[in-house]
Amino acid sequence: EAISYEDGRFSGLSPEHFRKTLNDAGLDLMSSHVTHTLSDAQLDSGDFSEEMEWWDRCIEAHVKAGIPHLVMSYGQPMSSICHFKTMAGYLNAIGRKCTAAGIRFGYHNHNHEFAPVDGTTMLDYLISNTDPDHVFFQMDVYWTVDGGASPVEYIERYPGRFRLIHIKDKHEVGKSGMIDFHEVFSNFEKAGTEAFIVEMEYPSSSNVLKGLRESALYIRNMTLQNE
Repeated sequence: EAISYEDGRFSGLSPEHFRKTLNDAGLDLMSSHVTHTLSDAQLDSGDFSEEMEWWDRCIEAHVKAGIPHLVMSYGQPMSSICHFKTMAGYLNAIGRKCTAAGIRFGYHNHNHEFAPVDGTTMLDYLISNTDPDHVFFQMDVYWTVDGGASPVEYIERYPGRFRLIHIKDKHEVGKSGMIDFHEVFSNFEKAGTEAFIVEMEYPSSSNVLKGLRESALYIRNMTLQNE
């Protein structure tokens, strides 16, 4: 999963060069994270039309790079239903453009989307008010638990909406004991999950490769035990 898109390029490379570099290395890119938030004035007015040209260029670059899923990696904290409504409309508009271009669009959560606002939460509102034909959600299981919610409860509440899932822990996967990864993996079919991405944001030591190996072994052993 790429996190390097900026101004039509990936890690400084043209989409075509980036695609060839990955292909030459035998790597398949599942998705790409981008962030393009709205201003407070746009959230208040509900008018985000001027931002759609940015998305046109972004989507074109992802199509050229051969990336099948484009994910908005961050939406700023919001504290009003009015702003939720604008954001849902924004996601729907981007999603429709992605669908027309032949790729899928999703939204990735952090912990602030679980804060209560007028009887709902930002994530509940966005899931309930976006079109599943054009917008999926990439649940980050660590941020979900950190936000005081249960990944499995959200899967049960919104089956089929979590096309991609971030498997992440506070450090290496399985190390904190915060998350029941077995239960998460067991509910992939109900979630509509087609692929998962392992993320290690804060390794517990400076040896990142050691941490990645520990995470990979934890998932492999858990999978073998479930067979």
